[in-house]
Amino acid sequence: MKKFILLFLCTATLGLVSCKKDTIIQETPNRTYNFTIQPNQWVLSADRLTYTYEWKHNAIDEITVDDEGVLVYISHPLTSNSYIQLPYVYNVDAYSYELFVGGIAIDIQSSDNQDDEPLRPTKPVLAKVVVIPSLYVD
Repeated sequence: MKKFILLFLCTATLGLVSCKKDTIIQETPNRTYNFTIQPNQWVLSADRLTYTYEWKHNAIDEITVDDEGVLVYISHPLTSNSYIQLPYVYNVDAYSYELFVGGIAIDIQSSDNQDDEPLRPTKPVLAKVVVIPSLYVD
């Protein structure tokens, strides 16, 4: 009986020692949204200083605004097969964006106030929004 218990303990010990702990980490992947802004969707402000396009989407929630990273790209004005990250300046016009709960506002303004009214795009603008999850730490 002692031999049987000893053999059982040795087998159990070997079995427990040979077990390996696997750590499984589930990360939330980045989210990417692509859309097209038509030329007639740019709205000129009352003071005629800013063209704005508002992309309304429920993916931009309070957690996104408070904790996550957001990158915004639009197609280059000269070629539609490349993207430029906002903010940037092209041909005296400054392109920027504002993040709010429920969407993003993309603005075009004069960068040096030589021209009061910025130029509105004359062809469709491809836009890409990348939302990068982040772990909030106090």
